Amino acid sequence: MSSTTSTYLSIEKNLARYQKMIASEPAVKTATAYYAANIGKVKSIGDLVGNYRLLSYALTAYGLGDQVNNKALVTKVLEGGYTSSRALANTLSNPNWAKFAKAFDFVGSGASSISTSSAVSTTETNYDEAKLESQEGQQDVGVQLALYFQRVAPTIKSAYSVLGDENLLEAFQTIFGITLNTNGNIDSNAAIVSKLMPMSDLTDPTKLKRLTERFTAQYTVLYSSGGQDASSPLTVTDGGTTTSSDLNASTSILSGVISGNSSYGGSSSAQSLSSVLLNNLQSLPLGG
Repeated sequence: MSSTTSTYLSIEKNLARYQKMIASEPAVKTATAYYAANIGKVKSIGDLVGNYRLLSYALTAYGLGDQVNNKALVTKVLEGGYTSSRALANTLSNPNWAKFAKAFDFVGSGASSISTSSAVSTTETNYDEAKLESQEGQQDVGVQLALYFQRVAPTIKSAYSVLGDENLLEAFQTIFGITLNTNGNIDSNAAIVSKLMPMSDLTDPTKLKRLTERFTAQYTVLYSSGGQDASSPLTVTDGGTTTSSDLNASTSILSGVISGNSSYGGSSSAQSLSSVLLNNLQSLPLGG
């Protein structure tokens, strides 16, 4: 049976061919043809939100397919645009909302901007990739997460985007063998993410590839042991840590601190990111 790593590498090396195969599938081909033929008819936010097929396609392309029935939220996001830091799209925890609002910029660029050849091509490509990831996830969720991480990680701006995207968070926690306290202090969690996985690593193709391969290797180790069902994502708990046998000493130190401090607040938070911990983390080979 193929491992998560071998399957991911096979797809990664032949990504264009896999994307072409997905695009040629009858259901995808029909959805894309409908989108291309009708998106130019959209003259307002209401037109897009009121057309289930167009909206479903657009949201799926930006990782928000499960929000297709949340029309009120979609409308408010589009009405707020994306340029202001206080725009709704920029305040929601999932960073995909900001990408969606930018791609469908009714407020700043007008309705015609969403149907230019460039805009349509980008949305179609994103849709194909999303469908590819979803399809692979039916066989191995690890492959789905690896493809998503490789595609989306380079586009995020901060550690907070990792915390707000459950798939990126899943990948991060698996790569470094820890489970963040998701009910704790978000700034403390962001500091941990930034320390272990600097955003600059995600825009470096070589480091990103190494991180993604490290994810697949860790995922394979976790699920080949029979400890969890590989057909479903890892469970993210509210406290404590999950460590694998091959974690290095620096990560183990971090794990111990987190498990001993589930509050992530006040002076305890400061202690959890003490100079001793940070000095030990300096030696961690992050994506290098």
